Amino acid sequence: MPPVLSRSAGAASGHPRPTRAELAAAADRTIPDVLAPGLAVLFVGINPGLWSAATGWHFARPGNRFWPALHTGGFTSRLLHPSEQEALPALGLGITNMAARASARADELTADELLDGAAILTDKVARYRPRWVAVVGVTAYRIGFGRPKAAFGPQPETLAGARLWVLPNPSGLNAHFTPVTLGAAFAELRVATGLPDRRAT
Repeated sequence: MPPVLSRSAGAASGHPRPTRAELAAAADRTIPDVLAPGLAVLFVGINPGLWSAATGWHFARPGNRFWPALHTGGFTSRLLHPSEQEALPALGLGITNMAARASARADELTADELLDGAAILTDKVARYRPRWVAVVGVTAYRIGFGRPKAAFGPQPETLAGARLWVLPNPSGLNAHFTPVTLGAAFAELRVATGLPDRRAT
């Protein structure tokens, strides 16, 4: 259960913003997966950022483009706030991470953490049986699964019976992808999975 956060000026949509002290205290914390058996797509982040660890919400940092890309890609009928993450399983979607430990930046993780995380993810996929696993970050995928030449998009191998896809990292620090190109990458995955464009409903 994430801690109750202090409210500070400028809290968007009435949601509390972590204070600097709360963010610092969130380092190395873990947060629960959003998971259910038989999902259409299990999205796999690299690891929780401090904002996510402080709130308990995946991809929670303002400026992270996961939730906008999810909507632009047609997975959701409207833009969800990270606090609405529990609505995802009803849409056939879930979220977990390659590495459980929260850090300020993904590059603070060690290669061993990503390798261990890939093994844990494999067991999780075998247990929950999603149809597709979408790793959100090509570098983490390359390291964790020992695929140094892996590119974005569908992967030739499967993971415990699930089809694999690699998406760009939606962090605002990833300048290689704009909101438009990131949304297009998510849309390409949605089309491959056969899920409907929920923006049209």
